[in-house]
Amino acid sequence: MAIKNALLVDDSKVARFALSKLLEDRDMEVNMAGSAEEALDFLSSHDRPDVIFMDHLMPGMNGVEATKVIKCNPQTAGIPIIMCTSKKSSSFMEEAKNFGVYNILTKPPQTDGLSHVLDQLANDVTKGTLPKPPTEEATLARDDDLLNVPADASVELSPKNGGSASRGSTQANVVPLTSDLIEQIARSAVKTHINNRLHELLSSLFDEQFDHLKRALDESRGKQEAVIEERLNTISDMVEERTKNLRDDVAAEVNLSLGSELAVLKKELKKNSGFTSEHMAELKDHITSVQTIDTEFWQTLQSEAIQQAHEISRETAEDIAQRTIDLFVAQQRTAASRAYTIGLAVSLGVFSVGIAWLSGLFG
Repeated sequence: MAIKNALLVDDSKVARFALSKLLEDRDMEVNMAGSAEEALDFLSSHDRPDVIFMDHLMPGMNGVEATKVIKCNPQTAGIPIIMCTSKKSSSFMEEAKNFGVYNILTKPPQTDGLSHVLDQLANDVTKGTLPKPPTEEATLARDDDLLNVPADASVELSPKNGGSASRGSTQANVVPLTSDLIEQIARSAVKTHINNRLHELLSSLFDEQFDHLKRALDESRGKQEAVIEERLNTISDMVEERTKNLRDDVAAEVNLSLGSELAVLKKELKKNSGFTSEHMAELKDHITSVQTIDTEFWQTLQSEAIQQAHEISRETAEDIAQRTIDLFVAQQRTAASRAYTIGLAVSLGVFSVGIAWLSGLFG
């Protein structure tokens, strides 16, 4: 299964821009969120992405806390989350995977590292080997482990005197709120606050530098385009002017050449204008020879037609005579001599009419 779309969560415009370009080069559709809260709103109102790239440190809700919320929601628990962070220690990677993070992408992201992570994700999705999201109880237990507090323990203020020691021994799961524990909690809270504030300040600084650099690049690009356009217009005008001069020179040369040729042709026509007596005699002889050939042709054609007509009349007469004889023989056998005489007379009459008609046609 190919990874087609991603949700990119990062409070830094520079980081979002850099990673989105790498993802778009892989023909992926990229949606972006500037905070964890915005990412959660996006997931609740849009279709599920194929993968989430989650920044580690962000103001407000950080990447780990957002991962816990996503993995605790049955609607979004199956979305693979790739944590983007500068931490490279194996302990952090193991801890992040325990919270439901699929893999770690080191910042700033590189093409090779991103390709390796996405190829591995596509392979796991195809084979169905994605790790199962952790349960909410396991997530809460890991939170307690960070402070070394038992899962079923409660916190109690330690008394100033030692009289309550026996009472504390009876409640094994009650953890006294000692100065060390308070200091540990305070250090953790201050460290988290400082990291978030420092990250926020650095992100703002990077965003300001990015906006400034982008404006400078836009202004420089605009100036370069204006200079290039001005130079192109100058070159175009120069080429047009030189082409116009060249066109005028070529047209003048062509006109001069054509004028010379037309003058020579005009002189030759003047010398050879009109028909001479010799030309007229040749034309008369030619017409006479054509008429002679035409007369001989028609005479030959007429004689051939007459000959063919005689042959046709002869063949027709022979055919009619043969048919008459056959008819006479047949009638002589079956009828009286009078009928024979009448038939013979009719046949001879038809024969005579045919001869007369053919003679009148070709006579």
